Amino acid sequence: MANIIDGKAIADKVVQGVAAELKSIKDVSPTFGATLAVVQVGNRKDSNVFISNKLKKAKEIGLGTRLVNLPETVTQHELESQIESLNSDPDVDGIIVQLPLDCVQKIDADAVIDRIDHQKDVDGLTRENAGRLMRGELDRTIFPCTPYGVLVLIQEATGDPNYVNGKRVVVVGRSKIVGSPAAALFMWHHGTTTVCHSRTQNLKELCQQAEILIVAIGKPHFVKGDWIKPGAVVIDCGINVENITEPEHKVVGDVHFEEARKVAGYITPVPGGVGPMTVAMLIKNTLRQAVARRLTSLSDDAWNIRVLEQKLLRPVPSDIVISRAQKPKMIEEVAKEVGILKCELELFGQKKAKVSLDVLKRLENRTNGKYIVVAGITPTPLGEGKSTTTIGLSQALCASLKKNTFACVRQPSQGPTFGIKGGAAGGGYSQVIPMEEFNLHLTGDIHAITAANNLLAAAIDARMFHEATQNDEALFNRLVPKDKQGKRPLSEIQKRRLVRLNIPVPEDANDLTAEQRKRFSRLDINPETITWHRVIDTNDRFLRKVEVGLSPTEKGHVRQTQFDISVASELMAILALTSDLADMRDRISKIVVADDHNGNPVTADDIGVTGSMTVLLKDTVKPNLMQTLEGTPVFVHAGNDCPFANIAHGASSILADKIALKLVGKNGYVVTEAGFGADIGMEKFFNIKCRYSNLIPNAVVLVATVRALKMHGGGPAVTPGAPLAFEYLNENIELLKKGCDSNLKKQIENALKFNIKVIVSVNRFASDTEKELNLVKEKAKEYGAVGVVADHWAQGGPGAIEVAKAVVDACEQPSEFKFLYPLSDGLLSKMSIVAKEIYGADGIELTDRAKQKLETYTKQGFGQLPVCMAKTQLSLSHDPSKKGAPTGFTLPIRDMWASVGAGFIYPLCGDITTMPGLSTRPCFFDMDIDPETELIDGLF
Repeated sequence: MANIIDGKAIADKVVQGVAAELKSIKDVSPTFGATLAVVQVGNRKDSNVFISNKLKKAKEIGLGTRLVNLPETVTQHELESQIESLNSDPDVDGIIVQLPLDCVQKIDADAVIDRIDHQKDVDGLTRENAGRLMRGELDRTIFPCTPYGVLVLIQEATGDPNYVNGKRVVVVGRSKIVGSPAAALFMWHHGTTTVCHSRTQNLKELCQQAEILIVAIGKPHFVKGDWIKPGAVVIDCGINVENITEPEHKVVGDVHFEEARKVAGYITPVPGGVGPMTVAMLIKNTLRQAVARRLTSLSDDAWNIRVLEQKLLRPVPSDIVISRAQKPKMIEEVAKEVGILKCELELFGQKKAKVSLDVLKRLENRTNGKYIVVAGITPTPLGEGKSTTTIGLSQALCASLKKNTFACVRQPSQGPTFGIKGGAAGGGYSQVIPMEEFNLHLTGDIHAITAANNLLAAAIDARMFHEATQNDEALFNRLVPKDKQGKRPLSEIQKRRLVRLNIPVPEDANDLTAEQRKRFSRLDINPETITWHRVIDTNDRFLRKVEVGLSPTEKGHVRQTQFDISVASELMAILALTSDLADMRDRISKIVVADDHNGNPVTADDIGVTGSMTVLLKDTVKPNLMQTLEGTPVFVHAGNDCPFANIAHGASSILADKIALKLVGKNGYVVTEAGFGADIGMEKFFNIKCRYSNLIPNAVVLVATVRALKMHGGGPAVTPGAPLAFEYLNENIELLKKGCDSNLKKQIENALKFNIKVIVSVNRFASDTEKELNLVKEKAKEYGAVGVVADHWAQGGPGAIEVAKAVVDACEQPSEFKFLYPLSDGLLSKMSIVAKEIYGADGIELTDRAKQKLETYTKQGFGQLPVCMAKTQLSLSHDPSKKGAPTGFTLPIRDMWASVGAGFIYPLCGDITTMPGLSTRPCFFDMDIDPETELIDGLF
């Protein structure tokens, strides 16, 4: 008599093993979870029973479950759309479609199943998993549940995990769900497998040769006792119902059990054999895929990145020529290499994509990598190559030293791109590619900011117009119209305004008193205090001062205002400093656009546009993924592009940095950039960005050039478009030494005030001599930094290897980072500390207007915000003509403005324009497109 294989007992053992594994994972990662989603079409009774058993067993051990029940009228498209939705859901780890489909429409079930993401195909039935199984790629395959259960049944019953090895296996039945995958699975476990089906000749004789007989043919009692080889293992996968119309109906298998048990060595009963194992293996597969998706991605293994080889040419061609000569990887490949899941990627063409913030949730338990900021000495008007250094350093760390590394850079404004500065993709052999896509629209974030900004601007003028042209009753009635029942329901944003006014919120606004209605309806904006301007992403000097309301329809309500360039909008700073969409909405609500006539702040929430602005900006919070010339990953996101690191903090987004730090892991590196010199961008990066992000930087890379240091040593003026003076093209140790002893020394001291390690990266120019470069390195060491020469512009990543090694060494040392001032200090104290400690001033002096603003902002409760000093980038002082490290000056504070939504106050130290103009000869003269190839010329 055969040994009866107790499928229920073995299934319970498997499930308990899964439960124990789940518990051990949760002990280490308490937020870990695994979720199985079952898609059911119709309402078949037998399907309901099967689904109930699966979900019940999953819930018993702590797995999450989700049942998606669709009506029998569902169409192919609707069903496939539901599958795609589950594919994109980061909380779902496994998806199965319950078969057969109970529907009245004609539906291709195979096509539906094949829409399941193969990483979530816990039934193992997609073409991809089936193909991998047939090819023997067992380590990359999700085994179909029933064949997998059959294998485990045999291993457990015989006590031999290698029992199949060398055995003659006969599979009766070739279905896609059981027979065919079982044959493949047993073959790759080294069984000699034969598949039999309805057309097979001599079926009885073949079965008699089987040492392992697996029957899944769907015919009751089909295999008789005399078909079985004595001592064989018989696995009956059949489920057949006899006397189905009678109350005492029976479930029987494909094997005549009573006959077979007298011959076989082992046999599974029906029910109680294979059935429970199918459910158990489904549970096991679900946890396995959850671990693969959620925990395997937490490993700190080095990425396997396909590095793009660069063919270096001499002389170095133009940036656009270099960019166009390199064929980028598909962005899906870049994403996969760095551990971004397909469901976390939103493609914008083939070379760029947005990345979902779901990555942060998935990787929340992963340790952050090392955090490096690239700043610089006070630059010449030509720039000293911070963006190029950021890209070159990231290429060196990632492609050359094989360290997981992300670069995080700012998105360029189209104003400078079409003006005089050109693009901002880096330069030479250290660029973000494709540079055309980087420098133009990218994914539309700046356009979204433009739209949201101008919606608020339009709403301000419209509100003032309507308040000026309507009496109290008419204004209130239009703001809160009656519904069909005669009630006046309030929107959520209107309820918030009542709360701020300390007015009880009624169910029906009809219950408000006349005085309450007036206070609610009238913002009473003082036009002289409006700080919110319209924006456009184009350099246009004639929009620096405009009049609006000149049409007769505006009834004489004319006022002077101005346009800013889009990246100067407070919304850009909000985007760069936000932590998620909810935080963005909260920050938008706090934007102060003006004061009322009583001196109280009027906010975007008061205007009523918080939600609508957030709707326009909903996709902007997702960082944009691109790549460098060497195929290493880059996030391009937010940031106030030149020259608006003056009035804002001038850095890329906190979200990009946070996602990158999780993706690189504890042994990886994130290289980001701060605008302009260390006195501006670095100081704001530390005192503003790091406060809001709670991220601790590990090192500063301070970019310097011999050219800029000679200028600070007393060299002739450096003017865009004009030839460089003799001193800059020939060795001049005296000028260089003076520049090092002034500006380089001061900027290193500025970084050291934050207790941060400093690496001075000296960007090599063709005219630099070895004596000059060595002098800068020696001076950097003398002042407490590490000096390294870099040539990444001409060499790509290999040209920055020494910088990368210095960064790795610096990051090995503990970080004792500190802020320059506490937020509890008053605004006057904060301004004074920055002026004295960072700029070298003797003190500050406020104009009467600035004093009045200081008093107003303090009274309004904004005194606890950090300060974002707005001054020239061309000098440590407020005077752009003063080079080196000026002393003995008083910093003038001409005015003060509040970016309450972004979270800082910015004092104006001198004249700062927020709308650049076009020069006589802008970049656009050189730009064109080939109508046939669509290749763009003239970008740089």
